[in-house]
Amino acid sequence: MRSRPHSIHRHPLRPALALPILLCLLLIGAVIHLGLGARYIGPSTVLQALLHFDPRSFDHKVIVELRLLRLVAALLTGAALGVAGLLLQSVIRNPLGEPHILGLNAGAALAVVIASAIGAGWGGLLASRPLVAACGAAALFAVVMLLASAGRSGLTPLKVTLCGVALSAFASSVTAAILILDEQTLLEMRTWLAGDLAGLSWSVTAAAALPALVGMLLALAIAPRLNVLALGDQVASGLGVNIARTRLIGLIAAALLCGAAVSVAGPIGFIGLVVPHVVRRLMTDDIRLAVPLSGLGGALLLLLADLVARVLIAPQELATGVMTALVGAPVFIFIAARYFK
Repeated sequence: MRSRPHSIHRHPLRPALALPILLCLLLIGAVIHLGLGARYIGPSTVLQALLHFDPRSFDHKVIVELRLLRLVAALLTGAALGVAGLLLQSVIRNPLGEPHILGLNAGAALAVVIASAIGAGWGGLLASRPLVAACGAAALFAVVMLLASAGRSGLTPLKVTLCGVALSAFASSVTAAILILDEQTLLEMRTWLAGDLAGLSWSVTAAAALPALVGMLLALAIAPRLNVLALGDQVASGLGVNIARTRLIGLIAAALLCGAAVSVAGPIGFIGLVVPHVVRRLMTDDIRLAVPLSGLGGALLLLLADLVARVLIAPQELATGVMTALVGAPVFIFIAARYFK
């Protein structure tokens, strides 16, 4: 695959320093997130509810029984998307590699909609929804890679991006057509399809945790090989890296992470685009370190996006995916203009 050589980045923030900073920011953001809502709850009460829960306290019950789920879902979804974006950018060496752009989110959403519409029922899909979404993501991305490989020029980052955008639009159109014909599925899934953290359930979030964990472990396992793969296919092959197997594992991990994220919050975009670029530019190019940092960065970015979505036009709320698109779309344009001149 042809790709523009990576420029040498300076890393003003060392990974050893970046990790505690991200963890502190996540903790602060989590406390603020749990305190916001129709009834504001102060940070001291939030911490008391988490550390010393009192079932007789109304504020404690609001935090633990109502708001904690949204926080956990935001952290899980953001971390999964951040690592999935890093994997895609590393495996296919495409600076625009991102689940939403390359069709994985659209494929995952289409698979879940089809499974729901053919009679599985939304309630019956709760346990299997992450795996259904992962299969849909993998299937559509396989078609993207197949089409992008056609022609004399072979697989290039630009062709992958264009095929991903085109097939995402196609899958979204098919999804919309199914929902128009099946009003019951539309009523059940319209909030989820907007890419939002409202209307969640513990059963779906718990079911998504396992594939997300497996995807994270696979990413960590192949991270050393991805570092070698960044030197080029010939060098990696000469150093004993099985290129095909490494890419396959990376894409399976990305599909599992996307399936977990989409099953919880719907097709939220651009987290996987922004976070890996920030990690590489400000922290490290070492993928072994970039995997956990991208997970933390993705969780933090989605948490911030959800906070802004909840307070920007309060008491009404915007869909969380709207906020990520407002940030991610300009970044996408900037990167595309820079790398594909």
